Amino acid sequence: MSADSAYAKQYALLCAEICDYCADHCEAHSHEHCKLCAESCRACAEECRKIAA
Repeated sequence: MSADSAYAKQYALLCAEICDYCADHCEAHSHEHCKLCAESCRACAEECRKIAA
């Protein structure tokens, strides 16, 4: 990313997709650590989408 790779946007979109996937699975559980993980993953996905824009 710092080298302005031609694939930076694609990497960021893939990262967002992976984070959303993780969040979806973590939200399916009632444990507090799973809820925190899902929240972190959603925030990461949002930032990755900003990079890809």
